[in-house]
Amino acid sequence: MGWFNSLSALEKTYFIIACVASVFLIIQILFMVFGGDGDADADGDIDGDGASDGGGDSGVTPFSVKGIVAFFAVGGWTGLLMLSYDVHVAVSVIVSLVAGGAALVAVWLILRSILKLQDNGTLVMEKIVGKTATVYVSIPPKRSGRGKVTMTAQGRFTELDAVSDEEERIPVDETVEVVEVVGDCLIVKRKEA
Repeated sequence: MGWFNSLSALEKTYFIIACVASVFLIIQILFMVFGGDGDADADGDIDGDGASDGGGDSGVTPFSVKGIVAFFAVGGWTGLLMLSYDVHVAVSVIVSLVAGGAALVAVWLILRSILKLQDNGTLVMEKIVGKTATVYVSIPPKRSGRGKVTMTAQGRFTELDAVSDEEERIPVDETVEVVEVVGDCLIVKRKEA
């Protein structure tokens, strides 16, 4: 405690800010690694008369909790370090603000980049028409039952239900072409050679 009492008021301020922010930073990191991050995905659409669709970007602002915690942690430790090297108080404050601001912007850019990697995974069925697929479970004739096909669609391998208007059953491993989509089911025909 004698060490702490020997600090100037500004050094004590930097130390307290840096320690508190660092504890929060460590807690955030632990939650991110072990789950329970507290971030939630939400759709910003509101329906109503005259309500506009707020279609914005990723939804991450520079002034998030993570960014502010990084600002105080980096700024506090930088300011304390500057004062320990007997740098002028004004320079110490400016450098700590710049370092904290750089940390805030870095966290914002990292989070924004991470969120750009997200994909909702929804398969747009209309884009499948005209594509080829391979029969996985034989398809009964004249839409009398459903079979299954596998295909690569929109960058992912998927298995989908399929029916056919053909007179004969389409066997497994046959190549078919998607001619129409009805709900969640594909209407297919044998691929012409």
